Amino acid sequence: MPERRSCSHNEPCRHTPSPSPEELAGALRLPESYPHNPGRVDFLQTQMSLLFLAGDLVYKVKKPINLGYLDYSTFEDRRYFCEQEVHLNRRLCPDAYLGVVPITRDSQGYLHVEGEGQAVEHAVKMRRLPPERMLDRLLHEGTATSAMMQAIALRLAAFHKNAATSPEVSAFGSAEAIRINTDENFEQTMSNVGTTITQANHVLLRDYTDHFLSTQSTLLARRVEEARIRDCHGDLHAAHVCMTNGICIYDCIEFNDRFRYGDVISEVAFLAMDLDRLRRRDLSRAFADEYVSAAEDAGALELMSFYKCYRAVVRGKVEGFKLSDPMIPDDDRRKARWLARTYFQLARSYATGHGIMVIMSGLTGSGKSTVAERLGSLLAGTVVSSDVVRKQLAGLTTATHRYEPFGQGIYTPEWTRRTYDEMLRQAQPVLASGGCVILDASFLRSRERTLAIGTASRIGARAVLVESTAPHEVLLQRLTERQGAATASDGRPEILEAQIPCREEVVEFSEDDHIRIDATQATNAILEDIWTRL
Repeated sequence: MPERRSCSHNEPCRHTPSPSPEELAGALRLPESYPHNPGRVDFLQTQMSLLFLAGDLVYKVKKPINLGYLDYSTFEDRRYFCEQEVHLNRRLCPDAYLGVVPITRDSQGYLHVEGEGQAVEHAVKMRRLPPERMLDRLLHEGTATSAMMQAIALRLAAFHKNAATSPEVSAFGSAEAIRINTDENFEQTMSNVGTTITQANHVLLRDYTDHFLSTQSTLLARRVEEARIRDCHGDLHAAHVCMTNGICIYDCIEFNDRFRYGDVISEVAFLAMDLDRLRRRDLSRAFADEYVSAAEDAGALELMSFYKCYRAVVRGKVEGFKLSDPMIPDDDRRKARWLARTYFQLARSYATGHGIMVIMSGLTGSGKSTVAERLGSLLAGTVVSSDVVRKQLAGLTTATHRYEPFGQGIYTPEWTRRTYDEMLRQAQPVLASGGCVILDASFLRSRERTLAIGTASRIGARAVLVESTAPHEVLLQRLTERQGAATASDGRPEILEAQIPCREEVVEFSEDDHIRIDATQATNAILEDIWTRL
């Protein structure tokens, strides 16, 4: 285990101050700053670090910040935590972490990585992992499999079995110790209430957390007695898993032991939650089930929802921190705001245990599918499209167009009933697991909306209608422009004209559960309104 050391001959004293993050970001983008002259250096940053991707290597420099739970403010702190990072990450990713190297300044003032002379900063040196094998990318591309999840579960179960534990580590499994972390989470999210989390959701999540810790202290104590509290990874989400060289799980928490010490199921819940966020609840279940079996830890299931909620709040908090970081570009801050909202909405679903059905409604061309897909990302929801389901039932590819007259072919009333029934059938298991489903269809008739409400009600899920409207001339223009486009929709102007007389007034939803949107607005503005209402 690395130890803290005082200033020595290869470390800066008062006359050799460390370079600022801005200077480092500029200087270390130059290929000539590296001993191997990589030809090109790509630059990334997180709230805590600067990362320089130099050919086959990555150099990670810690920012001189103090966030309370993390303190990199001095040169000695940053060097120490670089050493900690290498030491701890070699447990689950031994081949990638090469060591800690100095950054030096030459007589002309230029910075060099692994240069000669006195160190003015340090960096963690890593082999660059193949980006195409990162789990989050595999999930986005749809190539992640249950077999991969099971392999990760087995790797993690073996790691947890041998991970360090002690009375000091076990103490972090008590209700009192967990409450320190959860209280800190809610205090540190207060400044973003109204931006990344609504006031109502903040109150709900805090009440749920406090109630669980107050009533489940016996269960938590039993976990301590079973030696389930270990020195874990601490930050296990999909972006930190690479399916290469026997599975590399990297970038663990090194800056604060209490975030790494915890119940092993908290770690499992972290990745399971992230799989839910990426809308792969099937893989989330496969991963958790395999871990519980391999670790012989059936009691973990009693804690899964709580720890999923806890981890989602942590991720929402961390994304929210980016909003006040001046080094984060504006576009990245906007992405962080929406991602934080997703995590907090997911946390709410775990806390309540109830799913939500969002029913998109409106005439063809009113932008339902665009909003549905973005809403699916925001709410970590499964989008079920009538255009896709209808063609699946007919044995057609989604790209195949069937430009048939209104009410004929695969658009007869009987085909439409079959389509809506199948959409509701697909929605049920997601809702039953507490998830979110977005039904992307016209839902112009009262009977269709009533059946959807009944399905949600029987499962104990909330049903919300999002009614999309736009002026007639806008709808006509959109439909004319998109004819022949690579979409699953067969909508066109003549279908719009035939739909209009079929619309039935919405009377099945309360005002709270009926959200009307103006489809001529920008999608972000529409989502802002829906997020506030939900």
